[in-house]
Amino acid sequence: MERRQFLQSTVLATVLGGAATTLGIAPPAAAATPLSFSQENAMSEPIRPYEPLTSQNAALVLVDHQVGLMTGVRDYSTGELKHNVVALAKAAKALHLPIIVTTTARDSMWGPTFPELVEALPGVAIIDRSSVNAFDDPKVAQAIMATGRKKLIFAGISLEVCAAFPAMTAVGKGLDAYVAVDASGTFSETKRQTGLLRMLQAGVILSDYATLMVEILKDNARPEAGAVYGAMDMPWAKLVGQIAQAYGK
Repeated sequence: MERRQFLQSTVLATVLGGAATTLGIAPPAAAATPLSFSQENAMSEPIRPYEPLTSQNAALVLVDHQVGLMTGVRDYSTGELKHNVVALAKAAKALHLPIIVTTTARDSMWGPTFPELVEALPGVAIIDRSSVNAFDDPKVAQAIMATGRKKLIFAGISLEVCAAFPAMTAVGKGLDAYVAVDASGTFSETKRQTGLLRMLQAGVILSDYATLMVEILKDNARPEAGAVYGAMDMPWAKLVGQIAQAYGK
């Protein structure tokens, strides 16, 4: 079976089981038994070897984290989402990633980028556009391609449009696309679940922002490590550091 078909059937049975209830549909019986397919079909498309994100091959694209859109987010609190987006931006900056920030209709519909993110990225130009898909805007597309990076990390509001559309477009262009799910809010559980499913069907890699940044960090001996962990402001990491400091006395 093709990789995308396998992902679709598996996700319907596991990760997105709740979406079937939300949408009022029952998952197809085949989704619960992906192993029933023949071994020959399952192996017809080899899984590509893991190639890690690095400071040299990755770039970050932040899409439409605007005040007006933030007011409609329902899957995260405003405070949590702001924290995650700012932490992602600061960690990416500490890791020396190219960062592209874009808004849509900021002067007429959705307002400016929320101030905490602007403050976290001094000197980073914010590209405004009218297109729904950020990758459809020539200025945004040129900025992304000019990075020369083959692995693109996306986050946006809303998840199923602002993050998903350019990520799926990147896959279509032969690039590797990642979406930081917890730095991408949306307006209902249905939108969240169907957006995740659609991205998986298209070959987008889903993760959380901290895992993506730690993958790029790779080695805790790097001089950037302190700045990266500090940017992510993870309470448990601070606690571990405090314990280590206490035992070191």
